[in-house]
Amino acid sequence: MNQPNYNHSLPIVNASGGSSDAFRKWMATTQLGTPIIGDGSPEGVVEARQFQLYINESGTTGSLLYVKVNPDVGGDRTQGWIAV
Repeated sequence: MNQPNYNHSLPIVNASGGSSDAFRKWMATTQLGTPIIGDGSPEGVVEARQFQLYINESGTTGSLLYVKVNPDVGGDRTQGWIAV
C-alpha cells in the first residue's frame, strides 16, 4: 500500500486549536498501515476501519492474523473480522 502524502503547506491545527480536516484525513489513512496487536480474536471486541490488520499475539496457526473485511455488521464496528 502506498503511503499518502500530506500537503505540508496546509496547517495541522485549525483556528480553534484542534486538528485540521486535512490532517485528520491523512492520519486516518496512514493508520491503516499499522496493525493492531492484541491477545485473542478481535471479533466482537476490537473496533476498526475496513481493511485494518490485527495480530493475535497468543494465536496459533489459523488465528494469528485477522483482516477487517466488513466495516460493520448490523451497525457493530467490532464485527466483520476474518482470520487469514
